[in-house]
Amino acid sequence: MAYNLKKESDVKEYVDKLGVEYRFGCYSEKKPEACHLLGDYLEGIKKDFEKASKVYKSTCDDYGYAKSCCKYGNYSFLGKGKSGSKGDPQVAYEYYEKGCNLNDSDACLHSGLLLVSKSMPKEIDWNVPKGVEFLTKSCDLNNATACFYLSGMHISGVQKKADQSAVTASSGSGTSSLPAGKSPLKDSDYIVLKDMKKAFQFAHKACELRNMYACANLSQMYARGDGIEKNEKEAEKYKKLALDMQDEVKKQHETLGFQQGLGIPN
Repeated sequence: MAYNLKKESDVKEYVDKLGVEYRFGCYSEKKPEACHLLGDYLEGIKKDFEKASKVYKSTCDDYGYAKSCCKYGNYSFLGKGKSGSKGDPQVAYEYYEKGCNLNDSDACLHSGLLLVSKSMPKEIDWNVPKGVEFLTKSCDLNNATACFYLSGMHISGVQKKADQSAVTASSGSGTSSLPAGKSPLKDSDYIVLKDMKKAFQFAHKACELRNMYACANLSQMYARGDGIEKNEKEAEKYKKLALDMQDEVKKQHETLGFQQGLGIPN
């Protein structure tokens, strides 16, 4: 049957049929892909976050479906789908880790960020080496955000102690400013060493994967000769690429705002 998606009655019938197909595929045919789509349907169409949460959890637990593990991790972190819940970072981390072990790049990203961030909840132990492993795997799985974060970590370095004052390095000038009374930090003070060559490599991959901020950083690295030989032509190339991406994002936001103003679903 052909549907006229400009007619409200046809849209409703089409959406209802989708729900039936996903439920059949999940509960009768036992297909994890259908179960995950059912979760997306309950979340995006029905706005029933409690049921969606249960579907994502069971699809992860019963079938080992990586995307559902990551999605339930998101729900757990935010407390979504549970009335009055403030979220459970520890449960979120467990499901992110499970999703990462099943090779979901977003799950690896979130696992890594939970471990390397100093502003994360107290339930999560700060573990930079393990976090870097997760982020590296995510980058290897072509997650642009993970590659970008790894680049940033190698630009500034990560110190061993969370409360230790950072040395501020001027990227490209080779100079550093130290707070009064502070001694220069040694390599042994860092968990992740400053390494502009690695920073460049990660930024280059992130830019290739369409991360706008990585492209902007790449332009600066070429302009200053940080981690790569100075090259004004390449600097201009990546500057233009970053600006083009910025324009694309603005146009997407404008289009989305226009659609929402007309009541058109995206």
